This record gives sequence, structure tokens and C-alpha cells, in this order.
Amino acid sequence: MTDAATEDGDEHPTAYVAIEGGRVVEARSRAPGRTRGELVFTTAYTGYEESLTDPSYEEQILTFSYPLIGNYGVREERFESDRVHPRGAVAREFTEDVAEWLADEGVPAVDHLDTRDLVTGIREEGAMKCGISAGPDASPEAATEELEQCIAMSDHTDIGSQVSVPDRETHNREGDGPTVALVDCGAKGSIISSLVERDAVVEVLPYDATVADVESVDPDLLFVSNGPGDPENFERAAALVDEYVGETPIAGICLGQQVVANALGGSTEKMEFGHRGVNQPVRDLRSGRVVMTTQNHGYTVDEPGDQLEVTQINVNDDTPEGLESDDLDIITRQYHPEANPGPNDSLDFFDDVLALAGYETEAGTTGAPTKATQ
Repeated sequence: MTDAATEDGDEHPTAYVAIEGGRVVEARSRAPGRTRGELVFTTAYTGYEESLTDPSYEEQILTFSYPLIGNYGVREERFESDRVHPRGAVAREFTEDVAEWLADEGVPAVDHLDTRDLVTGIREEGAMKCGISAGPDASPEAATEELEQCIAMSDHTDIGSQVSVPDRETHNREGDGPTVALVDCGAKGSIISSLVERDAVVEVLPYDATVADVESVDPDLLFVSNGPGDPENFERAAALVDEYVGETPIAGICLGQQVVANALGGSTEKMEFGHRGVNQPVRDLRSGRVVMTTQNHGYTVDEPGDQLEVTQINVNDDTPEGLESDDLDIITRQYHPEANPGPNDSLDFFDDVLALAGYETEAGTTGAPTKATQ
């Protein structure tokens, strides 16, 4: 076995990546430690700071398909949360800035391996369990031990507790817009920012919020956020949708779309390797318009049920990207319209969401909204 850590003369310790199916790949350690998770990949070539701080990557090992990660440094203002969420990170090459950041966060990271081969394997075989051993004491046996302890994503039954706020938080308390009850299943910070920029009052509630918690907010809109894992494990959030459907407008992003579908008689399923990147084409079935979107999910809506209309689909595989009900005032998106990273083609989603609550924003802007005519 070639020592990938020393073949170019550097002094970084060796690392090992054990992959479901029996493969053990040698690599270079950039941030030491042992870890395990579901091995997935993103096709984004920028936005590594946003991706690494996206709560939807909880319990996963994130592989970057773009070869050089870190070429514009690390800036905290780009973070989507207050910590790194993937359990480990893999790239063809990490810069020192990113390697030091991950080491400080206690997140093992490895590079100097064939990420094209890893990505091809994931596309052919699906997302796989993975174990990593990196640093001076790394060994193939240690990586394999981590792999053997790795559990399936659907078995992380309480993953919401790892990414949600523990208690209610209020953003833009003095805002003139509608009050949004945001059920935090692992919300990206830019979702909250997108609503606040439109002058909404955003009351962030824990993933397991009760009806009484929502009632205390007296919202104009119920919003279910993105998040990691299997949507069927977010039963409390689905119960809220069931409680308020037809009475209060409802919106959702990513996991939120899946939760809404499950609550209204639809079903969800695990995808083979998911959608993760900033180049996913989505077609609106009403207008025919195609937009490029940012995505990060391993589950999708299989059947939307009788109450929801599929209004947008993924051009590559026809999976549902948008669900709506005009009668029930529901609008959801599978992708991330707030971007960060990624294209801004679909920012108007937030204008449409607030319009459900009788609030109009200036078309094409993210600020200076005005109250709708009653």
C-alpha cells in the first residue's frame, strides 16, 4: 500500500478511510481524530464554509468533488450556524486555513486521496457508511472499527435534538411584517435572515415544539425548516402541520417539504445518493421556467398525497422540488431558495411565502417590504 501521506515529501501523518463494502483507502491527515458517518458528496466548487456549517450535514462525512478546498480562506460571516456539522471532511486537497479550522473544531479531515473515485463509488452504490482514523496513531483497524459502529441515517431517531435550538428565540422583534413560527429542525441561518430582511418577526421554536408553544407565538405563518436525517423521525413537526393545516398558512424548505408531505398523507423515501450541490436544475411546471438551485438532501417526497400539487420537478430525475396547495395556503420547496452557497434564482420564494400571510414585499428585493392591502 502506497503511503499517500509521505509520497510528496510532506510531514503530515497518514489517515485511513474505511468504506462500507470492505475498502480501506489511505490518505493524508489534515485534522486528527476518529469519526464515522454516512459518506456523501457535494458538487459545489465554492461555498465550503456554508456547506461545512450547514446543519443538514449532521452525522455525515462530507466529500468535496471540487479538488481544492480553501482557496479563499475562512470567514465567519459566511457560516450558516455556530459550528461545523459534518462528522468528518474529505477533499483532494485542503488548504492550511481550512485544515486548521477543522482541527480547531475537532472535526477529522483527510486529503490526498482520489475523490473522483469516491464520488463515482457513491453514485454507483449509493451513500455508504464510513469510518475515518487520522493522525499519528491512525490505523486501518481503527478506521474499520469506526465503520462497524456507524448506523444508518434513519436510525438517528432523535437527530433533531443535535441541531435545533433548545428554547424559543426571537429575531427582529420590532419588525412590521407577519409573525413566522419557524420550527427549527436544523435551520440554516440564511433562512432566518431571508425572512428578517423582509421585515418578518421570526420566532424560532425547537424541533419538538408543541401546539402550546406555537399558540404562545400566535403566528401568521408556520414554517418548517431544513434539517438532517429521515423526515419520518420528525413526528412532532408533522403533528404541528396536521394541527394547523387549513387554519394557518404553512411553508417548508428541504426537510420541511418532506415533513409537510408526510403530515398530509404523502410519503417519503431515501434517495440513492441524494442531491448536494449548487447546480441542480429545477423546472416550474406552471411557467415552464428552469432555475438553478442549491440542494442538500438524502430523502425526497415519493408521493405527495391528495392535498398537495407537485408544482416543480428536478430536471435530472423528476423528483418533486415544489409542493403547493392554493386552497390550504401551503408552499414548500425541496431545494434551498435562500442559497448560500449557490445561485440566487429562487429568492422570490420568500416573497411568495409572506404573501400567504397577507404581506407584500417589493418584487425582486430583499428589503423595504410594504403591508398588503387588506
